Amino acid sequence: MTDTSPALTGRERQVLCMLSSGDTVSSIARQLGLSPHTVDTYLRRLRTKTGTANRTQLTVFAVRNGYVGRPPHGAAEDDRTVEQGHEVSSRLL
Repeated sequence: MTDTSPALTGRERQVLCMLSSGDTVSSIARQLGLSPHTVDTYLRRLRTKTGTANRTQLTVFAVRNGYVGRPPHGAAEDDRTVEQGHEVSSRLL
């Protein structure tokens, strides 16, 4: 796992928070209105960005980096990126 927090999109943060709260892939998909395959894609991207190998390591990453306990929902956050502790809009005007 990496020592620094990578930039995550709002949707990636949602999936990470839900996973670390104990939700299954099916449950996350149902709650977000996505297919399980799409959730798996988000999890694969999260593992790549965080340098983790599995869902357990992703959950440990979430705990160590303060993602546990954050509200997982928020449509306004879907197009934002967290970079070094600051939110930065990922949209170009």
